[in-house]
Amino acid sequence: MADLDLGGTYTALVTPFGASGSELDLASYEKLLADQLAGKVNGLVPCGTTGEAPTLSPAEQREVVAVTVRAARGKAKVIVGTGTNDTKKTIEFTKAAFEAGADAAMLAMPYYSKPSQEGLLRHVTLVAQAAPGPLVLYNIPGRSSVNLEVETLLRILDLCPSVVALKDASGGVLYCQELLARAKDRITVLSGDDPLTLPLMSVGARGVISVTSNVLPRAVAEVVEDARAGRYERAREKHAALFPFHRELFSEPSPAPVKAALVHRGLIGSPEVRSPLVAASPTCSRRVADALRAFEARA
Repeated sequence: MADLDLGGTYTALVTPFGASGSELDLASYEKLLADQLAGKVNGLVPCGTTGEAPTLSPAEQREVVAVTVRAARGKAKVIVGTGTNDTKKTIEFTKAAFEAGADAAMLAMPYYSKPSQEGLLRHVTLVAQAAPGPLVLYNIPGRSSVNLEVETLLRILDLCPSVVALKDASGGVLYCQELLARAKDRITVLSGDDPLTLPLMSVGARGVISVTSNVLPRAVAEVVEDARAGRYERAREKHAALFPFHRELFSEPSPAPVKAALVHRGLIGSPEVRSPLVAASPTCSRRVADALRAFEARA
């Protein structure tokens, strides 16, 4: 597990739905996957929060994972989002992901329950003991309401050799710097926030799990490739060009704006999201389309 290279660009995939939102739109999903692979991303992340996993039935999750694994075979890694705020369910989803052929599973820190640091440690440890493959932890305190503290993560690394990476959406660069200063090469850090990808890579992160790459996979991948190769001036220029589009994709609750952008690109048929989310407003949809056109005109 330790030699699994998770550096690069991974797309936090949306889950397309039909116009009513009641069923999966697998034709659109397969079109989206083909575009991702053509864009040379390193990996695909189905059933994460961008994929609206809390609204997917277990059967739908299995179907999405199966389609993703089949499309990615030999071309990209697959990291399946399996984290919930129920340890037992998380273990079940994680086992199912590996049985379906996932390369790794991603555990968002439990939301709403607001566990203590000891609770987070126990949650991850129990999942790691049951999981037959590598785990990526996802620290996003703005949504989970709890921060996986660096000290706790270091304890997890001591106890759980299968924890190999972290998706860092802590909101800045300080967390990444402290973690890597203390953990060194024991963990791979990936940005979990598109506007912070290059800043995080400048202090040691090795890539991104991106929302923007749903729409612009090649453009996001080029920033990461340039940064990993030390071409920071080129990476900075490309990152700056993407920044207005990054910003618009989070102007309303995600993934509504990115789905609006994908409809504009003709990659999915409907901007539908499942309740309690609502589709992007007309104003948001227009601004997203304008930002996309401005980026394409500049590219």
